[in-house]
Amino acid sequence: MPSDEDWEDLDPDKMMRSERKHEWISEPKYKRMFDDIEDALQGVMGRGKFEWVDRRVFDQVFDRSTLLALHKLMEQGEIETIDYPIARGKEAHVFRATSASGPMAVKIFHTTNAVFKGLAKYIDGDPRFSGLSRRHRELVNIWVRKEFRNLKRMRKSGLRVPEPLFNLKNVLVMEFIGDEEAPSPRLKDIEVENPSEVFEDLLGIVAVIWQTCDLVHADFSEYNILWRKGVPWVIDAGQAVTTRHPSAKEFLVRDVTRLTEWAGRKGHEAQVAESLVRVLDGPVPDLY
Repeated sequence: MPSDEDWEDLDPDKMMRSERKHEWISEPKYKRMFDDIEDALQGVMGRGKFEWVDRRVFDQVFDRSTLLALHKLMEQGEIETIDYPIARGKEAHVFRATSASGPMAVKIFHTTNAVFKGLAKYIDGDPRFSGLSRRHRELVNIWVRKEFRNLKRMRKSGLRVPEPLFNLKNVLVMEFIGDEEAPSPRLKDIEVENPSEVFEDLLGIVAVIWQTCDLVHADFSEYNILWRKGVPWVIDAGQAVTTRHPSAKEFLVRDVTRLTEWAGRKGHEAQVAESLVRVLDGPVPDLY
């Protein structure tokens, strides 16, 4: 969570520019909308039981389009409150949120981030998204739908991934992987007792994604694996492409290489070539 020092480092001139950036909130139409959901954004606004605040998060994430999407989801009763950030990246922020059925994860993709220009390669060549607009905002919306569909496909095959619940524009709502206190840690941030067993489990997951889901994750690493109740859960499936994508095998080699490198750092020697053969042609585990 941001500390007091984060606030002391803020540039007053930057803050003033930020205030002007959100002047649209005071317009009557949007003021009514914002008033409706202001209490639900208590964590984002630095109020309520979650003691964190970072104005830069609000400025970066909660633009007009995003607030309109959240307003609609809250009106529909899908989200009650957005509490605090659990992951931050160049493309998106993920927040822990609350609904009538319990905690959930809300992933909000940045709508003005030029980084998305570099992500077009994961959409171009994917036959599921051919012929679609390449305007930035539309590309973001496509990316959200893409991650939703990828998670659905992986979940249907029995993989441990967050259940995608619904999406609207640049907002993706998913199952929260964690407990009441905190999100589950990343594989990167923990030590596992049996690295060889974990490696075998993860290699089996890569094989199921390829052989059963007809996909390749394309960013399979210790950063995108959570550890929950002694087993790994795969996250961040937006960049996953079908096996028919022209770069699918290149992405697969990269995924397997990263996995074997992780195993090597944990003391378990694994060969990339042998692991690839198992992913491509070996039997897949029964996940049901």
